[in-house]
Amino acid sequence: MPFKRKPRLPDFDYRGCHRYFVTICTDGKQLLFVDDTKVKKILDVLADESRKHGFVVWGYCFMPDHLHLLLEGEGIDADMKAFVKIFKQKTGYQHRKETTRITGRLWQPSYYDRVLRGDEDLQGALRYILNNPVRKGLVSHFADYRYLGSFAVDVRDIAF
Repeated sequence: MPFKRKPRLPDFDYRGCHRYFVTICTDGKQLLFVDDTKVKKILDVLADESRKHGFVVWGYCFMPDHLHLLLEGEGIDADMKAFVKIFKQKTGYQHRKETTRITGRLWQPSYYDRVLRGDEDLQGALRYILNNPVRKGLVSHFADYRYLGSFAVDVRDIAF
């Protein structure tokens, strides 16, 4: 049996004023984030739930088969695991209502996260997320990709 990495850190509670780099993949790596309407609906849920759960969304990037997020808890009660769980539930339910596929699932189970250390560069992590479409050859400049942005800063001001 192959070794499986545990998706969450065992001795970390994911609550409080921490920064996270999160990647959530579509079910079966389906190319679902190529439609303005779908991305807009998911962005609406992201904006609503991030406010409710006390998270700043420093950056997001919808690649065709996954979503990158750069999050920061705004207070001691900000719970990243609860936030991602409800975000996936609400967007997954919305997707199932709109699809005719037999499974109709939007997301793969679980997700990947990395807790950023206090000394890690927030702008560096944001640049990495915003440059993902360039690295994958989807656009020549990140500003040309329409499925990325931030709820906290104007991404056009990020220096590359």
